[in-house]
Amino acid sequence: MSDDGPAPRPSAGARTVAVARFLAATRAEGPGERTAVWVQGCEIRCPGCFNPHLWTFRGGERMAPADLVRRVLDAGTEGLTLLGGEPFDQAAPLAVVAAGVRAAGRSVMTFTGYTTARLRRAVDAGRDDVAALLAATDLLVAGPFLADRIDTRRPWVGSTNQEFVLLDDRFPGLLDEVSRSPDRVEVSVDAAGRVAVNGWAEVDALDELLASVARPQPRRRASAERRAPVAVEGVDDRAEHEPGTRQRRR
Repeated sequence: MSDDGPAPRPSAGARTVAVARFLAATRAEGPGERTAVWVQGCEIRCPGCFNPHLWTFRGGERMAPADLVRRVLDAGTEGLTLLGGEPFDQAAPLAVVAAGVRAAGRSVMTFTGYTTARLRRAVDAGRDDVAALLAATDLLVAGPFLADRIDTRRPWVGSTNQEFVLLDDRFPGLLDEVSRSPDRVEVSVDAAGRVAVNGWAEVDALDELLASVARPQPRRRASAERRAPVAVEGVDDRAEHEPGTRQRRR
C-alpha cells in the first residue's frame, strides 16, 4: 500500500454490477437531473464514512451492464452519477455501463475515494478496467473523505481535499455547475410509508423535513437547499429507511 491508499479492487473478470440502490431521478447527486446508482463494496473504508453498510462486497442486486444501461436510459434524465461504495472497485462492468450511457448522449459523473494519482498509477500498471471507466467518465470527483477537512462550500463533496476533474470537453457545463449549484437533501415517502433520504442538510432542517412527511401518503418529495457536514443514512439499523445518502468521503 502506498501513502495515498490501496489500489482499486481488481474487477477485470466481473460480468455484473452489484447495485446497492438505484434512484431514477435526483437533483442532489450532481448537476441537473440525474440518475444515481450506488454500488455495493468499497476497499477504502474512510474513517467517518456515513455509508459503512456499503463497504462489504456481499449483498446488492447483481445486474448485467446492458440491463443497467437500459434502466438508466429509460429514466430519461440528463445523465448518470455513479457512487458507492466505490465505483472503481467494480471498474470493468461499470465502464461498460458508463460507455453505454454516454453513447446515448448522456453525461457520466463518477465519485471515487481514490486519488487521481492512485488511479493514474493503476492505469500505468496495466489496469485496463480502471482506464476504461476513466475514459467513459465526463466528470470525476476524486479523493477520500477526510473528517477533519469538512467542505461547507461546494456541493456534492464532503471534504476540501476532494477534487472535481473534467475528463473531456463533451459536457463543459458540468464543471460550471459546481460554482452555482446548491447542495440539497431529498426525502421521498412511498405509499407504504418507506422513507428514502439522499443529499445533505443540517440536523434541525432534516428533522423538520422528516416530521413533515412522517405519515404515509402517496409519493411525495421534499427538497431543502441548506447544507452542513451532517448526513443522514437510514440503513440496516432502522428498516423503514433505504440506503442511499452519499458518503461524505467523496
